[in-house]
Amino acid sequence: MVNHRLKQESLSMENRLRRSIYRILCDVLHTELVEYTLVDSYFEFKNNQIEYPFVEKRELKPRARIPDVEYQFQNSCLVIFLEDSIPTEHKKYIRFFNDNKVNKKNLIQSKNIPISINYDRTLKYMDSPNFFDFLTMLLPVDYALLIEQDPTLKNKSRYCLTYFHVRVDWPIADAAEELARNLRYISKDLYEKGDRYAEDIQKKFFEFYGLPFMAGGRRTAAIVSAQYFNRLNFLSTIYAGSSESRCLIKISHGAVSKTILMELSDDDINRLCSENNISRRRFAKNYLIDRYGKSGVGIFQTIYAPTVHSYPPEDGRLRELNPDVFWITVENQFLLPRPDVWKYPPLNYSVIYS
Repeated sequence: MVNHRLKQESLSMENRLRRSIYRILCDVLHTELVEYTLVDSYFEFKNNQIEYPFVEKRELKPRARIPDVEYQFQNSCLVIFLEDSIPTEHKKYIRFFNDNKVNKKNLIQSKNIPISINYDRTLKYMDSPNFFDFLTMLLPVDYALLIEQDPTLKNKSRYCLTYFHVRVDWPIADAAEELARNLRYISKDLYEKGDRYAEDIQKKFFEFYGLPFMAGGRRTAAIVSAQYFNRLNFLSTIYAGSSESRCLIKISHGAVSKTILMELSDDDINRLCSENNISRRRFAKNYLIDRYGKSGVGIFQTIYAPTVHSYPPEDGRLRELNPDVFWITVENQFLLPRPDVWKYPPLNYSVIYS
């Protein structure tokens, strides 16, 4: 597994700048996807006079089971954002071909994309004023959207939506095998210790990325993609919005987070205002996407961290898998500001185990 944090020290000043730009753009992209997958979905439910299915706190705990229900008005997405561009030799497992390149011909031929014949090719660049409107139009398309450094330009800090309908055709078993080998639970083959051990390894693979075993399509595609892109010597960030989990998952630089909508009672708001020395009026304006009476709806994020059992052992020796120990733990919990707010920071808000 590539250790990107150590590699930072060996980057040129040019590539350090590119990495800084990339990380800022990751945050901007996350904010836009929070608005699309969560905020827009909430008001779609509300406009259709349907009660929003808020995620229960227990669903955010490691190993939590998520109800197997797809919600019609919950927006989904799958976006792969790369620090560099994918070398062509990876086309064996990643389907990015001329037929799904983002260009006028392919977009017009796709019946699911409401693109006009006056398509402007500059829309696909992240520095375009209308990029996120263009992105939102493509998000409902099956499989993933790929944003990467534009391989046709010498400017290494300009990013572009290059492909749509992208699939990572890499078996789950291969992804789990690679993770287990890196963590020294196997030496070579997934089945070298028997079928039961191999099944436990695959369950742990899902747990490592914060998902229940055999989660839905986009979420499974996200963790397989995240594991695959660990092979490359640059950063990758995967975003997956799920109509079942009602959350936005972000897998970035070895960290996993989940962002959801959460109801806040009058007592919750009073506590947050008191702990952060902020008035209720200012809190409501900057942290609530909707209000009813003295209660409201906020955006909550959980950040997970690997445990000692999901780090490679210091001595590099093979070890035996214990399925009962946790591979991830809750590291941080935040109430995020509204997507349109830049001035106010996330607020510490520990509620999962309360």
